[in-house]
Amino acid sequence: MRTRRLLPLSILLAALAVGLAACAPVKGPAAGPVPVMGQSDLGAEQIAGYFWAHQPPGSPCLTVSVEELTAYFAFHGNLENVRGDIAFAQALVETGWFRYGGQVHCWQNNYGGMSGSFPDAETGVRAQIQHLRAYADPSATSCSQPPLHTPCADPTFNFVSPKGKAPNWNDMGNGNWAAAPDYAGKVLRVYNEMRAYAGLPGV
Repeated sequence: MRTRRLLPLSILLAALAVGLAACAPVKGPAAGPVPVMGQSDLGAEQIAGYFWAHQPPGSPCLTVSVEELTAYFAFHGNLENVRGDIAFAQALVETGWFRYGGQVHCWQNNYGGMSGSFPDAETGVRAQIQHLRAYADPSATSCSQPPLHTPCADPTFNFVSPKGKAPNWNDMGNGNWAAAPDYAGKVLRVYNEMRAYAGLPGV
């Protein structure tokens, strides 16, 4: 009888490594900087659709409909060249999907965890968008027109110093907007869920 020749150990190990690699989860590309400034990739209807498809139990506490609120984020974000779709993701993180429960109440129209109350939902959105611009845009030197395209709604705009110190969402947290070191990650995780819902790749 002929004896079968054994494969060399090096070939067996190489085959095993290939098999294990095939079973391992595929890692996506490393996340790069995600600018605060720019036009929204998602429209108001897509943002609202994501909200209704993913909201937690209970009802949101808002002074306007979700559809009207998302329209404000998309419009004022594009007007100030601040990514309103990511700002809405930030609002979900800050307000617990508009369930609140902390020191801020829904009637204050404060969606970004900022100081103070705002007379209506649109003013609250404008304040958040303008505050984000203060963090991201070094040319936004004061709370006046120009460079802002609408009257300044954010009373703490001038307290951001220096202007433009956090041009990317990756810079947020650790004292920029929020103290938590994982703040940016929380916002971008929600935003990537929004993008996936709309059929777009993550950032």
